[in-house]
Formats: sequence, C-alpha cells, structure tokens
Amino acid sequence: MSDKPSVLFVCVHNAGRSQLAAGWLRQLAGDTVEVRSAGSAPAETVNPAAVEAMREVGIDITNQTPKLLDYATAESSDVIVTMGCGDACPVFPGKRYEDWKLEDPAGKGVDAVRPIRDEIRTRVEKLLAELRPTD
Repeated sequence: MSDKPSVLFVCVHNAGRSQLAAGWLRQLAGDTVEVRSAGSAPAETVNPAAVEAMREVGIDITNQTPKLLDYATAESSDVIVTMGCGDACPVFPGKRYEDWKLEDPAGKGVDAVRPIRDEIRTRVEKLLAELRPTD
C-alpha cells in the first residue's frame, strides 16, 4: 500500500451505500486517502434520501455521479469494500477486501437511511484507523 492508500466502495447502483461510505471517508480522511466508488449496474443519480441524510451531518454528496465499476479502477485500488454487488465484483490477488453487509437504502425515505448512514460512519472510522500508520 502506498503512502496515500486508495479505497474503492462498490455496491450495485453506486447510488446509496457506496456513496454514503465515500462521503464519510472523504470527510474523515481529508486528502490522506484516495476515495473511489462505483457500481456493477449504476443508477442515473445518487439516491435523494442518501443526499439528504448526508446533508444533515454536514456532508454534501450532491456533486457525485454513479459510475460503472471497471477493471482498472478495481485493480489499482488498495482496499475494495463491497456492499451487496455479489459476483459482479472482480477479485484481484493481494488486495484487501471487506464485504459490508448493510441494508440497501434504495426506495427508502431519509428516516430509514439515517441508521444506515450512521452504521457506515462507524465502519469507515474503523477502516480509516486501520489505514493510518501508527506514529
């Protein structure tokens, strides 16, 4: 892993869970981690309830666009965190993988997205602590 590790968050539509996780990691890590997200079957837009849930905690993800997961992005990432993309997620030897089992916020309102957002924050904080070198 380089001095600036790269983390790729992957879910099916790249509109909910992976966008929430990427938003948290960008906020918490600043420029110390390269943050990426993608989906195996990306939606046209980020889930509005996810956007609102993040806005409530001061994080703006309105400028994010769902992206198609591609081989090069996955291959060049140090850590790949999957969230329900199943067999569509490529596997590369030597990469660190985590599979986060989280409820899918698709079709849910902001009240249902808040607990998902908060669970993702906890997991991102743990991941970030593991990525940061100890002094």
